[in-house]
Amino acid sequence: MEPLISVIIPALNEAAGIENTLRSVSRQTPEHEIIVADGGSLDKTAAIASRYGRVVQAPRGRSRQMNAGAAQARGDILLFLHADTLLPPGGLEKVRSTLSDPALAGGAFRLRFDRNTPLLRFYTWFTHLHAPRICFGDRGCFVRRSVFEELGGYPDLPIFEDIELVRKLHERGGFVFLKKCVTSSARRFRERGPFLQQLRNTYLWIRYVIGADPNTLANWYPYGKK
Repeated sequence: MEPLISVIIPALNEAAGIENTLRSVSRQTPEHEIIVADGGSLDKTAAIASRYGRVVQAPRGRSRQMNAGAAQARGDILLFLHADTLLPPGGLEKVRSTLSDPALAGGAFRLRFDRNTPLLRFYTWFTHLHAPRICFGDRGCFVRRSVFEELGGYPDLPIFEDIELVRKLHERGGFVFLKKCVTSSARRFRERGPFLQQLRNTYLWIRYVIGADPNTLANWYPYGKK
């Protein structure tokens, strides 16, 4: 029997776009389940998600929501996908075939945006590098369930929890960077301007790398306000 893949999507007030993400997953093979971990949405996010899979209510915060979704998952493989990110055609099959190698524990896709500008192309070029320190959650990270549990899941951080999990996976060994791309929404770049948004992202990342408290940094990057 082929391994079941659980696609876990943390969401908070994502009614405007989550259906596109859910559709990108639901039409794929192999066998999979969809779990939307809702952090207390006030819009129709949960109602939309319930048409495609299971909705799990969780404390607000991506790391807590993803851990809550993983705790309810039945899959042998966990794929964490942001609510505004589309899985590429054949994405689930690629994950399954990749982890058919017992030496591999997890991995991530490359990234592109639904808007094509020079600055966004420059940003996504970095996802061609095999660099755990810049492997963020919008790239669709996947991991064997047994390894995820062994590592204790996502750390309870309000920001950069994705980098910490990837770092642990990479140190453990068997982390792979796929050539296929997920497609993420450029909405925050549209709202704030590509240059200013990327400047803020870079500033926060540098401060985190040099040891700043993630709880302080999270005030600069509110989750679910849009």
